[in-house]
Amino acid sequence: MKICVAGAAGAFGMKHLDALAAIEGVEVVSVVAGKPADAEAVAAKRGLPHADRSLGEALARAEVEAVILSTPTPLHAAQAIDCLKAGKHVLVEIPMADNLADSEKLVRMQKETGLVAMAGHVRRFNPSHQWIHKKILAGELKIQQMDVQTYFFRRANLNALGQPRSWTDHLLWHHACHTVDLFQYQCGEVASEVFGLQGPRHSTLGIAMDMSIGMKAPSGAICTLSLSFNNKGPLGAFFRYICDNGTYIARYDDLYDGEERKIDLTGVAVSNNGIELIDREFVAAIRDKREPNGSVAQCLPAMQTLDRIERSFRS
Repeated sequence: MKICVAGAAGAFGMKHLDALAAIEGVEVVSVVAGKPADAEAVAAKRGLPHADRSLGEALARAEVEAVILSTPTPLHAAQAIDCLKAGKHVLVEIPMADNLADSEKLVRMQKETGLVAMAGHVRRFNPSHQWIHKKILAGELKIQQMDVQTYFFRRANLNALGQPRSWTDHLLWHHACHTVDLFQYQCGEVASEVFGLQGPRHSTLGIAMDMSIGMKAPSGAICTLSLSFNNKGPLGAFFRYICDNGTYIARYDDLYDGEERKIDLTGVAVSNNGIELIDREFVAAIRDKREPNGSVAQCLPAMQTLDRIERSFRS
């Protein structure tokens, strides 16, 4: 399978390139970056055959079968739609869009083309969350509450590599999207009640730097989510599952019980790398001609819930 990675010079573009290198039968045949020189540098360093100057140039390549988009969030929906129109399968990094209307447009285009269109909701694939999910499906666990902290220190417009960004990240449409989708995925339900609170907006970035979100599922499970760009550490996302049969703490690809004993995740998945697992699902869905776990249609309810939360800010 021949794949193009757009946004290849960014932190997550590089993670996808590393992941794809571990998947048998996959060849990266083109990379694109915001600056053509950056794309050329990535291609030269990794021994890749092409560095295209634009996504449109890459989409014109007949050999390209699928595209992974690790580009700026404001471009996600339009670029994913362009990929589908060009006849290419697409995996777009989370979020698929930064508003509900564009998310719905992308889902409609996927239905029209019948191609694989997947959103990068990696929490569905992290072995820690997979372990919990399998226990839920087996009837061994029932969520009573999820308590989640998503904390960064980003008072300047920098990316995960500490480099200047040409766009502004967002706590709601990006970072909250992970937990909103995960809560609904783990519960198997769309939240029936939601609310959101946001702190003051940054004077130059124009975004709220602190946020609190609450959700309740029809089953009665609740989720409390705290997010901040003002936090000096520790950084990252931490998930506490309070269940009827134990408490579990997920830190990315690791899982602990309520007494901080590490849980052996051997055998949960073929890799402990969530990005690799999501890329494997994308490739497998294309090969098997099926809908992937994390399709844009499956992830649309998360975008609908985010829209409801955003409207609660204004009220």
